[in-house]
This record gives sequence, C-alpha cells and structure tokens, in this order.
Amino acid sequence: MSETPYRYTADLAETIELAWQDRWEEEGTFHAPNPAGPWAEPDKVAGREKLLVLDMFPYPSGAGLHVGHPLGYIATDVFARYHRMTGKNVLHCLGYDAFGLPAEQYAVQTGEHPRKTTEENMVVMKRQLRRLGLGHDDRRTIATIDPGYYKWTQWIFTQIYNSWYDPEAVRPDGGKGRARPISELVAEFEKEGGSRWAVNSEGRPWAEMNDVERAEILDMFRLAYTSEAPVNWAPGLGTVLSNEEVTNDGRSERGNYPVFKTNLRQWMMRITAYADRLADDLDRVDWPDKVKAMQRNWIGRSQGARVAFAVDGTDIPIEVFTTRPDTLFGATFMVLAPEHPLVDSLVPQGDWASDTNPTWTSGQASPAAAVAAYRLAASRKSDVERQTEGKDKTGVFTGAFATNPVNGQRIPVFIADYVLMGYGTGAIMAVPGQDQRDWDFATQFELPIIRTVQPSEGHPEDEPFTGEGPAVNSANAEVSLDGLGVSEAKATIIEWLAGKGFGQPTVNYKLRDWLFSRQRYWGEPFPIVFDEDGVSHAVPDSMLPVELPDVPDYSPKTFEPEDASSQPEPPLGRVEEWVNVELDLGDGRGLRKFRRETNTMPNWAGSCWYYLRYLDPANDAAFVDPENEAYWMGPHATPVIGAAEGVVDPGGVDLYIGGVEHAVLHLLYARFWHKVLHDLGHVTSDEPFRKYFSQGYIQAPAYRDDRGQPVEASEVVEVADPATGETSYAWQGQPVTREFGKIGKSLKNVVSPDEMFEQYGADTLRVYEMSMGPLELSKPWETRAVVGAQRFLQRLWRNVIDEETGAVRVVDVPLDDATARALHKTIDAVSKDFPTLGFNTAIARLIELNNALTKLDAVPREAAEKLVVMVAPLAPHIAEELWQRLGHSESITFETFPVADPAMLVEDTVTCVVQIKGKVRDRLEVPSDISEDALREQVLGLPKVVAATEAGIRTVIVRAPRLVNVVPL
Repeated sequence: MSETPYRYTADLAETIELAWQDRWEEEGTFHAPNPAGPWAEPDKVAGREKLLVLDMFPYPSGAGLHVGHPLGYIATDVFARYHRMTGKNVLHCLGYDAFGLPAEQYAVQTGEHPRKTTEENMVVMKRQLRRLGLGHDDRRTIATIDPGYYKWTQWIFTQIYNSWYDPEAVRPDGGKGRARPISELVAEFEKEGGSRWAVNSEGRPWAEMNDVERAEILDMFRLAYTSEAPVNWAPGLGTVLSNEEVTNDGRSERGNYPVFKTNLRQWMMRITAYADRLADDLDRVDWPDKVKAMQRNWIGRSQGARVAFAVDGTDIPIEVFTTRPDTLFGATFMVLAPEHPLVDSLVPQGDWASDTNPTWTSGQASPAAAVAAYRLAASRKSDVERQTEGKDKTGVFTGAFATNPVNGQRIPVFIADYVLMGYGTGAIMAVPGQDQRDWDFATQFELPIIRTVQPSEGHPEDEPFTGEGPAVNSANAEVSLDGLGVSEAKATIIEWLAGKGFGQPTVNYKLRDWLFSRQRYWGEPFPIVFDEDGVSHAVPDSMLPVELPDVPDYSPKTFEPEDASSQPEPPLGRVEEWVNVELDLGDGRGLRKFRRETNTMPNWAGSCWYYLRYLDPANDAAFVDPENEAYWMGPHATPVIGAAEGVVDPGGVDLYIGGVEHAVLHLLYARFWHKVLHDLGHVTSDEPFRKYFSQGYIQAPAYRDDRGQPVEASEVVEVADPATGETSYAWQGQPVTREFGKIGKSLKNVVSPDEMFEQYGADTLRVYEMSMGPLELSKPWETRAVVGAQRFLQRLWRNVIDEETGAVRVVDVPLDDATARALHKTIDAVSKDFPTLGFNTAIARLIELNNALTKLDAVPREAAEKLVVMVAPLAPHIAEELWQRLGHSESITFETFPVADPAMLVEDTVTCVVQIKGKVRDRLEVPSDISEDALREQVLGLPKVVAATEAGIRTVIVRAPRLVNVVPL
C-alpha cells in the first residue's frame, strides 16, 4: 500500500508529538498556579477545586525506562488531564530520587563522581518522560541530590532530632500522643520539684547533671537518636545494608558478598512511638485492603503478656512476650535469639554438666565453644533465611536452665536462629504442642511435648494443634485453666501472673525503630556535629545545607569479604578539613571544636517528603509555604470518594500511584515523617497520601538456557518445526525455554519505550498500555498487539482528516438519532471510567463510537469534536492536532469535558429475547415501556412461535420488555 501524504503513520505521529511537546513547554500549559509565593495566581485559584496527582519518586537508572515503567505515569496523566477538563486546578509533577548505591558502586569502579553519572541518567529519563507527553509542571521538577533540596531534608531531620513523643499530650482531634519540641521537655526537667518524667534511676535533679548526663537523658526521648544496633554488615562492599538489600541466602544484592550481623553505633528514628497511630489511621485513608494489611502486619500490633522466667544461678530473669499466655503450662524449653544480650551471662564456663542430656550436646565442645560457633554461623544468615518455613531447625543448648513460673518445672534454655532479636524480646517460651516450629525443634532435640489445648476430633497425634479449643493440662494449686476457652484462659492466667509478680498484660509490636545510618558517600550528610565530650548537636538552620564534600576516594576501606569482625570506614571520614571544624552554634558558647557525623542518610530520607516540596520548590525561606500546603494537601471540605462513612478526611495527595513493592516501607516511613511534621504544626494534613493505588506489572517473554540462566530476549528467535508446525525458541543456536516475567534487567527482557516511539508513536504506546486490562492487574506485553491501538488512532484521524488532501472531512450537519444516542452513551460511560481509573473500558467505548462514525457517509462536526475531546486525556498529541485542524486556536487541555444528555441515555427500544421451552428461538425490537399484555400478544404472533404452538400453549412467562418464554403443550 502506497503512503498517502497525510496518513497517520509513526513518522507523522512523531512530527505532531514533538511539535506539541515544544508548544506545551513554551506556553507553560501545565503550570499549576499556587495561592501564595512566586507562582501565586490568586485569580486562577479562587473558586476552583484543586487536585494533586503524583507518582512514586523514580530512581534515574543508567538503563533508562522500559515499557513497564510508564504504566503508572500514563495512568496519572490521563487522570490529571481528564480532571483539568472538568475545571479543576490540577498539579501533576515528577522528580528524581537520585541518591543510591548503584551510582556509588559505579563511582567505586570508575572513579567518576556519582553526581555526574546520576545527572547523565536523569537527562536520559527526562527525555523519555517528555516524549511520552506527560502533562507535568516542569517548574517543579526536583532531585534529592540538589543541595537546595536536601537542605530541607536536613532541616526536617533537625526537627525530628529536636522533638520527643509525649504519649499524654492531647491532639487537636482529641486523641492522645503527639510530638513536642525537646525544649519543652527540658523545661519540664528544669521545674523545681522535678517532672512527671523520671530523670534517672538515682533521682538526681536536672540542675546537678553535667552536659553529658543531660544529653544521655534526652537521647532516651528524642525521636532521632544514636544507639548501638545490630546491622547487616557487608565487608566486601564496606557498608551497612538495609534488609531489602540482602538476599534470602544472606548475601548482598549488589556484588553478591556475604553479609554479617554486627553491632554498630547508628542513628535511629523512634518510629515505634507512632506505632498505634500508624496502624489506626489506616482506617482513614483510601488504600487497597491488601496494602493496609501489609502495613498492619509490618507494624505487628498484638496483645498478650510479658512473662519472666527465673534462671538458675543468676538474678536476671529471661523475659518473653507471648500472645498465648494460656499455653504456659506447655512451655517445656526456652529459645533465645543468638544475638540476645543475656546469652553470654547464661553460658557456664568449663565443660558440660554431668546431668546434661547428651541429645542436646552431641558432637559439641564446651557450652561456651558451642554457643560461639553457632552465633558466628547465625550471623551469616539473613533474617529471611532464618525465618524460612520448613527449614531444618538447628540450635545449641546454652548450658542454662530456667523455671516455668506456672508449674515450677526446670526447663533448658537454647539459642536458635529461627528466633530473631528484632521481634518481641528476642526470647520465646517454646510450647511444642501448639506451635509447628517449636514442635519441629522439640522433635529434633527429644524435648517434652505437652498439649495445653484440646485438639479437634481426628487431629493427628504426631502434629501440633494450632487452633482454638478448651484448655487442658493447665492447672496448679492456685489457678486452673482447664476447660476454659482461649479468651477466658488468657484473662485468668494474666491476672494470676500479675498477682504473683511473674508477668503483666502487654501490647507488643513487630515494628522496630528505624535504622537511619549508611556508611556511604552518596547520600545526604547529617546536620549533626559532636563536641569534645561526644555530645551530639544539630547545626542551626543558618548553616544548612551541610553540603556533601568531594572525597579523594569513593571506595570503601578494603576488607576481606569474609571478615565479619571488620568495621566500616565511611568515605566522608577521610576529608579531614570537613570532618573536624570550629563552629559557633549560636548557643552562647562561642566557637568550639566539633566533629561532623561521617555516616550519611539512607535514600529513604529524600523520598519521605518530596511530595511536599513539589508544592513550593522555589521557596528558599521554608520547605513549603503554609498557605500552599494547606491548599494542596489540606482536608477536603466535602467527603472524598472512597472515604468510609463518618471518617474524618486526613488530607494528603489526592491520588498517588506506585508499585506494591514500595507499599510497606516507603509509605510507612513517609507517614511517620508526615505525622511528626503535623504534630509540630508544619503541615495541616495528617496523612501524606489520601488515596493510594498500586498498579500491576507489565510482564514480557523471558527465556532461559539449559542452565536456567536468563538470556537476552531480543536475541531469541522463533523456530517452527516444518513437520508439526510447533514453535520453539533458540538463542545463538541453542534451544531455550520461554516464560513470562516482570520486565527488567534481571530477566533480560527489557523493551525500551524508545522502540515504541520510533515504530508507533507515543500516543499509540499510551493507548496500548491503558487498554491492556485493569490497571491494578499484571498483564503480558505483546509488541505485535500494539498495532491495535495504532489502528484506532488511524481511524480517528481518517474520520476527521482526508489522507489525500489533509483537509478536514467533518460536516456541519445535525446528529441523527442513532449517532446522538451512541455519542451520549459514550460520554456517560467514559465520564464514569476516567475518575475510577477504568481506562481499558473507556478505550473500548471510544473505539466503539469511533467505529460507528466510520460507517457514516459524513462525520458530523459535533460528534467528531466531542470524540476528540474524550480521546485527549489518553492520546493528547493527536487530539491537540485534530482540535487545531478543526478550527480551534486554544489548547484542548482546558476544553470542557462533554456532559451526557440524560434524555439521550433513555432507551426508546430494547431487544426482547423470545424463548421456546427455555431455548432462544427469536428476537425482536420492542418499545422499552411496552406492557406485558402487549408484549405477550406480539410474541405469540411471531411465525416461529405460531409453528411451535400448533398443539396449544401450556404457559407464557413474560418479563417485559426483555424476555418472553413460551412453553407449548
């Protein structure tokens, strides 16, 4: 087929798209006005409903985007564009989460500054995002690596550092507990007669303490503090890693180096103070239930009891937290995490005692040697590996015995890696009759098993019973639980424990304080200095930002990868003139010598608050103007869609879209920072994200060789068997197997959007990705299917433009009734689909209408223009071009979205299905308001019905206007 001059091809699409992208940029089409500050346009703000639409902060990878990345970006853009057309003041923007280990590792390998690499990656990503035609306010683009940005990250850190959580303080909503300035706590300590807070165990007054003692007291309260903490230490990388950067087999995700557990001084965030609010306020946000469940599980709030077990030969008991104190009579041994601080004091010196069970000590040396060897082995495993279900249970007897407080039984104490220090107290009472892991351990070490809950009938004797039932074998001379249900048994035993001084009711959390230090170069410096006594001080605001200095070497200190005893050496520690400084902190003490903190913040820091900086990035005086924050983030005056009845709107971003892989930590950390800022009066909103939506993945074919290793998908060829016609796949002449997986570098199945731009154009890519299926579901990518989206746009183009002459083909004639009804039904459906992110069904409706117009001899202008307006959120470039060619000089961006005429939605006629003995035999068009009698008479006169009922009629079932079932004799 020869090319016609004005045919909508990939080349023409590119010409149109680039031209409109240039015009949007030149005219500032997507610049959203603020109520205050340098971009204030009060006239454009007044009386308009606002809408803040954001995507999760992307990391600028050197590989650029693949076609899976734009899925969420296009979705938010369609949503934002639609709402602009309904008159809202829409803010949609995107920046870069630009600090990260990949750039630093590249710097280590090449000596090239990570800033240079990162900025080059950002250039690539900006080009690709611009090419998609996303309607971002480009003035508001931010990057975490810019000193003007991380100045405010550091400022927020100082706010957290200079705050404490008062559980008794009343919040504006009437709830108890909020952050307060640390200065208010100091004022309480300085009061004559002391404070409601215990200052120290000796009861010494604040005035008699020195600076070091006071600092130690305040660190017990600060929301940001330093502590010795167990961390993931990778000597081969020279840095501490987060849990997310450690693989299931205990190695670093980057470089595959062994990772060890070790204790280091680290900055911590007291997120645990907010555990209840973080859990309870999930009821106030419009998020997917699965995401709320993930956050609640991570917080892990549970009610139970804290129980003390006395230990032979020591005055220090082992404390456990249990949600099932009703099973205490079945505790036949105890297990401590290998890192538990009591382990060293529990282990006796010398050889095993003569009465020790040989099963517990088989093949082991002395208690001390056995424990030391086991702890070293456990330090080489990740928490995930240690918790893997079904793995063989290992452990070591410590040589110590404890006493079960409810029955006086002497029970052995083990250490085992399936118990983690980060959960509960790091120690458990093992009840093998009611727990599978304890059952497996007891079986392995031949320990007693006592059932304390009556199993259901038919339950196997050789398995634990983990369900609920009446208590059994649970009585002593003072208390009996036998026969009681779980709830009553819990309450009874907790009351007894508390009365005897053995325990108390307790609420426990899985959530632990947030480890906030990294021994890296490429991150935000802490705005903290230490004086000659080791006391930490936040630098004053006037000294922000504390800029990241150049370093002579990005490489970590060289360690043996297997040397677990080595210690990190942060690269910033090598810049002597930056580390050791003389400063006047403005505290009246003049110039003093200080040492800067040489760790850097994790990349979570910049991504905890970036959505707020979008609101006011040109503001040099504050992280956000209060008026701008209140306008964009404040609670809505009217309830928002999705809010539960009676729930107070918490404020926040109106729509936030991102992958579910970030649905726990990123969202949790951002919520924590936001609540602190709210408590301190810096923001009006109580939650950062009012509505969150997690899009699915786009999956693509991936191929593996005979070793199971992924091969480059773009190099795989299809091989057809001439005899059978069956298709197989080959890579470099070798057979490979095919599977579908998430697009990414790990599976080597990346498809670049640049290829799609070149072959089809950005609008086609946008329409295809939005038409693949429901946004929340994962779906397979099929390049050959993209042509369907292209054909839709080509038909739309032909309905408006003559491909031979380029002239507009539409005619100024009234709509016929059928076209009018089709148009308004489409308007009605699409107007419901766009706000609910139902883009795939909206596209189906638009295709249906477009095809109907194609069949007309001439397309009426009214139908063509309304169709182009409806297509604009999805395919904005072609819509802009057609709109202009239809005679409009203004951008279609702010054209009012069509409104359906209710009269056109009422059906005049409907199709009635005619059944004979339940089987469909005919159909006919009837008035939508036809009566049952009239419909019965009309159906009985149909030739097929007359022929089938010659012998008579048993009954006629009429469901006007859509169904009649005739049953002959």
